[in-house]
Amino acid sequence: MKNTLLIVALLLTNLVYAQSITTPKPPKLDADSYLLMDFNSEKLLVEFNVDKPVEPASITKMMTAYVVFSELKAGNLSLDDKVLVSEKAWRTGGSKMFIEINKRISVNDLIHGMIIQSGNDACVALAEHIAGSEETFADLMNQHARKIGMKNSHFMNATGLPADNHKITAMDAAKLAKAIIVNFPKYYEIFSQKEFTFNKITQHNRNTLLWRDPSVDGFKTGHTEAAGYCLVSSAKRNGMRLIAVVMGTKSQKARADESQKLFNYGYRFFETNLLYKGNEKRVNIEVWKGNLENLDLGLAQDLYITIPRGQYKKLKAKVDMPNYVEAPIQKGQKIGTLNIMLNDELVTSRNLVALKDIPEGGWWTRTTDSMGLWFKSFGEDDD
Repeated sequence: MKNTLLIVALLLTNLVYAQSITTPKPPKLDADSYLLMDFNSEKLLVEFNVDKPVEPASITKMMTAYVVFSELKAGNLSLDDKVLVSEKAWRTGGSKMFIEINKRISVNDLIHGMIIQSGNDACVALAEHIAGSEETFADLMNQHARKIGMKNSHFMNATGLPADNHKITAMDAAKLAKAIIVNFPKYYEIFSQKEFTFNKITQHNRNTLLWRDPSVDGFKTGHTEAAGYCLVSSAKRNGMRLIAVVMGTKSQKARADESQKLFNYGYRFFETNLLYKGNEKRVNIEVWKGNLENLDLGLAQDLYITIPRGQYKKLKAKVDMPNYVEAPIQKGQKIGTLNIMLNDELVTSRNLVALKDIPEGGWWTRTTDSMGLWFKSFGEDDD
C-alpha cells in the first residue's frame, strides 16, 4: 500500500514571480550540431544532433586542460614547474604560443598559452611533461572523459589537430564544460581572459563573445577545415548559468552569432530555481523494528529546475512513498520518490533517500513490532 502526499506550495520564499509569457519554438541554427543546457538543472533548452560525433578541433583543449587541472589538484603538478620544450612540441603546426625548443617554460604560462592563445605547441609540451608522450596523455584524456560521462567522444591527441577516431559530441562537450566549472572554478577563470602575452607576442582570445556579451565568461573556440568553426561557451545572468555548444558553422562570426542566439533565447524565455536543498528533511516516515520510530527523508543533492519563465507558481510536488519502513536502514537508501509537476505533466523526478542510518532495535523491539505489523496487515487487507 502506498501513501501519496500532494504538496501544492513548494515552501520557497523571497522569489520574484515573473509575468507568464508564451514560449516560442527554439531558434534553428546553421550548424552541424548544437545545444543550450542549463548548468544547474542540466535541462536541454535547445538541441540538435547532440549525440552526433564530430571533429572537435581546438575544443579538444578543454579536455587537455581538464587533465592538467586534475594533475594540479592531485598535487602531481605545480604552476611553477618548468617544462622542457621538445622538438616535437616546437614543431607542432597550427596555432602557437611560440615557445622555443629546449627552453624551460612554466606550467602556468603553458596553460595560459593553451587556453587563451590556443597554442598547439603548449598542449604538446604539457602532455609530454605529464605523461611522457602525447599518445599516453591521450589515454589519460579518454580515462577522464569516461569518468565525466562523455560516452560518445574519443581523443587521439592533446591539440585537436585532425586524426582518425578523434571525435566529440555536443552533449559530451557540455558535460565537459560543466565538469571544469564544478571541479576547477579557480582555473576556469583563465577561459575568460581576453589576451595573453608570451615571448613579447600578444594574442587575443578567439572567443569574441567575451567582448560582445559581458555575461559570457568562457569557454573555447575551435576550427579545422573538416570541423568547421566551433564554439563552446558559458554565460551567467542573475544567478542563472547556461552552457551553449555550437559545432560546424561556416565562419568565426557565425559561431559567435549562433551562440548568441541560443543565450538570448534561453535567458528570455526560461528561468532556473533551486527548489530544495540536498540533505535537508522534506518528509519523515514511520520506522518499525528499529532503534528510532521515525526517519527523515530528503534529496541526496540540491534540486534545480528549469521551466518556462513565469510558470513557477504553477509547480506542484507529489511525494510517493510507503506507509512505513523496516530497519535496518542505511543512509542514502532510496525510500520514495519526489515528482515535480507543471500543468499535470511530470517535469522531473528525484529519489527520496534516508538521511541517516537506523540500525535494528533490540530483541524486544523487533518482537513487539513484528506482532504489530502482523495485526497491521489485516487492516491494510481490509482497505
